[in-house]
Amino acid sequence: VFDHECNKTVDVREIGTIIRSLGCCPSEGDLHDMIAEVEEEEPTGFIRLEKFLPMMTRVLTERRYRPIPEDILLRAFEVLDQNKCGHLTKDELVKYMTEEGEPFTQEEMEEMLSAAVDPETNNVRYKDYISMMVVDEN
Repeated sequence: VFDHECNKTVDVREIGTIIRSLGCCPSEGDLHDMIAEVEEEEPTGFIRLEKFLPMMTRVLTERRYRPIPEDILLRAFEVLDQNKCGHLTKDELVKYMTEEGEPFTQEEMEEMLSAAVDPETNNVRYKDYISMMVVDEN
């Protein structure tokens, strides 16, 4: 699907999408480390399958970068919900996701908001949002 040239290579910019499509959720820092591990000594902008496959096989067999369980996500949102009302405002969510920890890019923030924000209330009912984004590992 990602080998557009049919030469057993993929664009390095698609590696994150490929890894996430395999059920892994690495941080941006982890993703950069993974790319560095499989990139050519003289970077070409492409990753060869023969270098990617052993690294990805190891990641999958070691069950690294697993998605965060639903209960932990819920607790994280509850910590941010200082009023304990079951939702965050759009502005609160943007502030937390762009100013704390590993900040979201503008594109990531827009994607999250389009899925998370109730257009009528401009709030994020985080229990509903969590149930939409949790990966079923069965």
